[in-house]
Amino acid sequence: MPGSPVIPGLRYADAPAAIAFLCAAFGFEVRASYEDEHDPAIIHHAELVLGEGMIMLGSARDGEAESLYNWTTARNLGGVTSCIYVVVPDADAHCLHARNEGAVIVSEPHDNAGYPGRGYEALDPEGNLWSFGSYDPWAGPA
Repeated sequence: MPGSPVIPGLRYADAPAAIAFLCAAFGFEVRASYEDEHDPAIIHHAELVLGEGMIMLGSARDGEAESLYNWTTARNLGGVTSCIYVVVPDADAHCLHARNEGAVIVSEPHDNAGYPGRGYEALDPEGNLWSFGSYDPWAGPA
């Protein structure tokens, strides 16, 4: 099986804008996107890939899943409850590109404290926290 069996899922108030941002700023590519046939601003399900990793996302909307799980967006919550970590070969170059594409950098590139590699953290336009770094936990101890 290619990629990781763990795939984060996110909700966005403006999913089409989020997809455009995640591709432009962070380097994701759209693998699949299923828009509503009556309203293309509603994304029922999208899959974005970066290397061997994937995220899935969809539009925040009133529905059974949102009611059942109290699912909301980071912006509506007023904070974050998780962070998505992405391995990149060069955190400094990735940060510069993300900043130039409008990402809000909350932690500049830095050497990791207590373990190898460099990393930085950024917010997407709807307040989700993303951490990018050269440390690859799949590679095993250095």
